[in-house]
Amino acid sequence: MKFLGDENFPRPALQALREQGFDIAWVSEDSPGSIDEDVLARCTSEKLTLLTLDKDFGELVFHRGLPAECGVILFRVDAESPSHFTEIALAVLRSRDDWSGIFTVVTRDRIRMTPLIRPGTRP
Repeated sequence: MKFLGDENFPRPALQALREQGFDIAWVSEDSPGSIDEDVLARCTSEKLTLLTLDKDFGELVFHRGLPAECGVILFRVDAESPSHFTEIALAVLRSRDDWSGIFTVVTRDRIRMTPLIRPGTRP
């Protein structure tokens, strides 16, 4: 499974995830300033799951109908420190190996997952 860290995804968490073997590209490194629609389009075309702190992606996916078949993980965590956020991100990504077709919201005490692909359709 491959991921794309949004521009707002914290560098320390991204580096720690990479050190643990996760395959993650980062918007800040290869396409800074990209608009959200382009970020989602890249995720779809490259089959990447988006890691973000930007709740606007929920609006784009659910209200405007932009495709996100490859998945979005939205972190809504008020972490006490960068290392605490990193621990949370590591635990979440280790918890399963397939985030495709799911919009996930991570909070301090729970993970909510909503399927993005309607039953009977294929990505």
